Amino acid sequence: MPGGSEPKSFYFDDNKVSQFMKFINWLYSWFNPWFVSITLGCIILAAPVGLVFVSVFFPQTEIWQHLYSTVLSDYIVNSLLLAFGVGFLVILIGTVLAWCIARYEFAGRKQLQWLILLPMAMPAYIIAYTYTGLLDFAGPLQTLLRDTFHWQYGDYYFPDIRSLPGAIIMLSLVLYPYVYMLARTAFSEQPASLEEVSRSLGISPSKHLFKVVLPLARPAILMGAALAMMEAFADYGTVQYFGLSTFTTGIFRTWFGLGNGIAAAQLAAMLTSFVVLLLILEYLSRRKVSYYFQGQKTNQVNRQKLSGRKAFWVPFLCVIPVFFGFMLPVLQLLKWASMTYSKQLTSEFWLLLWNSFYLAAIAAITAVILALIFAYGKRLNPIKPIQILVGVVNLGYAVPGTVIAIGAMISLSWLDIKLNTLTENWFDVSVGLIFSGSLFALILVYSSRFLAVAMHNIDTGLSRVKPSMDDASRSLGYKPLQVLRVIHVPLMKTSVLSALLLVFVDVLKELPATLILRPFNFNTLAVRAFELASDERLMDAALPALAIVSVGILPVILLTLLMDKPSQQSSQVN
Repeated sequence: MPGGSEPKSFYFDDNKVSQFMKFINWLYSWFNPWFVSITLGCIILAAPVGLVFVSVFFPQTEIWQHLYSTVLSDYIVNSLLLAFGVGFLVILIGTVLAWCIARYEFAGRKQLQWLILLPMAMPAYIIAYTYTGLLDFAGPLQTLLRDTFHWQYGDYYFPDIRSLPGAIIMLSLVLYPYVYMLARTAFSEQPASLEEVSRSLGISPSKHLFKVVLPLARPAILMGAALAMMEAFADYGTVQYFGLSTFTTGIFRTWFGLGNGIAAAQLAAMLTSFVVLLLILEYLSRRKVSYYFQGQKTNQVNRQKLSGRKAFWVPFLCVIPVFFGFMLPVLQLLKWASMTYSKQLTSEFWLLLWNSFYLAAIAAITAVILALIFAYGKRLNPIKPIQILVGVVNLGYAVPGTVIAIGAMISLSWLDIKLNTLTENWFDVSVGLIFSGSLFALILVYSSRFLAVAMHNIDTGLSRVKPSMDDASRSLGYKPLQVLRVIHVPLMKTSVLSALLLVFVDVLKELPATLILRPFNFNTLAVRAFELASDERLMDAALPALAIVSVGILPVILLTLLMDKPSQQSSQVN
């Protein structure tokens, strides 16, 4: 070489290369397409609830002074009394029914174990309309009493169904299956050895029930009660029809009556705080005391065969909630529908049916697709941030539909304003309310509210697919999305269909979010039934109400089949 200089030798430091590759892998694990998609999806779905809480930083002093001096105390007291009253009744009804079905053998038990679930198909606002028609002053019961005893108005006392106790009873009649399902599973899974040990120690059956059985089942019972109480907090149709001042009715009055969306959002934030507090209390109640079963398989308790008077009274007791929570309301609705169907089966009704079905179908498909992406994304990237993001979005089911709808309306209205300003400045054209005035808003709220329903089914189905299936598919050149579409979805067909069905029915019954966000001149069966009942046209409301209840029976059948599988498997093992 000129000048006698030798060429420089270049070499790679293996340690630095290794560190660099680790950094690249870490960067990819955080910013791969699945992580980015899940993050964006979670932000979009959580944005409405987040904006509701952001509203507290924009004081509305005059409105809050008015609310504080007039109705705020009623909102708080009535909402709490309603929720805890429903919680007490559903624990009482659901636990007793679960104990009877799980521990006793009697005639008609197999039929009753699915009949008990039927009230789940009955939305609370529909049962409220029905019982109002039955028990009101002009209803058949009071009319019969007056005709029989020749009474006049004021000669007798009859409890007012349109009251806070009436609302508690109506909601409890349709929400007790939450406790029943979880408590029945808890009672059925308890091993027979517990009862044998108690008997050997001289403990009476009643003490065994209260000292052993109920403490073991307490987490399941409290979880069911918490779900029912969250539904009570979120209810709008029943409390509005009964004229009760609760948070949900107050949100509507503040938004539409006082014309203040920010104050309505602040009320929604307060309501959500109560729901979050309820979830924390439920979690603490489970964490304070823990009960564990032994790991080995044990025989389950044999059901006691009833005879004599017990063989009559136990089935009779089980039929009472089913009769008042489903059979009697359906019979009354059928009677009303038979009197009005000739003028109700018009093109308007078929349009309502079509609107309800295609809206519920779109929302169900959207929620299930999002659930598949989130669940498979967690499987591909089992890192803490994704677990937290998906967990936060799953809390949407605990948030009342009114709250999510308020947040969606505020955010999408702002987006529409900005978009119209942009198009007017650039193209001199106004595109209108593309987001807040279309079905997009409803689909967004339904997806946020009911994603957890779909996620539960998809997660359960995906957990049954062995991870080796992913590795084998990837070795054959399949990309992750192809693996999900070609391999996993066919294997999870039952879980996917279950998720579609459950979300479909939940959307069909949803009332407050649909009332707030539906486009102009767009009605559904739930909204139409609410409007007719609010106008005291209870007979005319019967046909759309029956359509909702009929579709609502489908997930009850599905739940019955799913609950039967474990019992059949356990009987085969025993």
